[in-house]
Amino acid sequence: MSPTEFAARHKWIYAGAVVILVGLVVTGLIRYSTVKRTGETSKKADQLSEALVKAGYPAPDKDTTERLLGTDGGQVCEAPGNALKTALYQIQALSNGATGPGMRPVIADSKAVEAERIVLQVYCPDKLDEFDDAVDDLKTDETVRR
Repeated sequence: MSPTEFAARHKWIYAGAVVILVGLVVTGLIRYSTVKRTGETSKKADQLSEALVKAGYPAPDKDTTERLLGTDGGQVCEAPGNALKTALYQIQALSNGATGPGMRPVIADSKAVEAERIVLQVYCPDKLDEFDDAVDDLKTDETVRR
């Protein structure tokens, strides 16, 4: 059997080797970016934890913070002043917790808004103005006993 005939009969071996090689390259690239990202996310999570503790909040779980906010703040920094997000925030965080006709808006505690502002300061300080504009007209007060 000539080398050409052998290669023709065993194409699946070459195809399999190429697929495995490409898979290993992709896996290596993903793991490299994950390791690189882990160092950055850890620093950001520590920075956020310090800022929250300094402001009087409990320290959040570091692993959860890293997964949710990553290096760029994730959903929090995507569009903090977006009308839909603002509406959902007001419904979910700034209401009495009832559903249907019993749901009423409440005066939110200023600490609730302050916590998101701290996250924005750490992860995307360029979005602070947009956030401040979106929450300027919210009526907040010290409504939770400390």
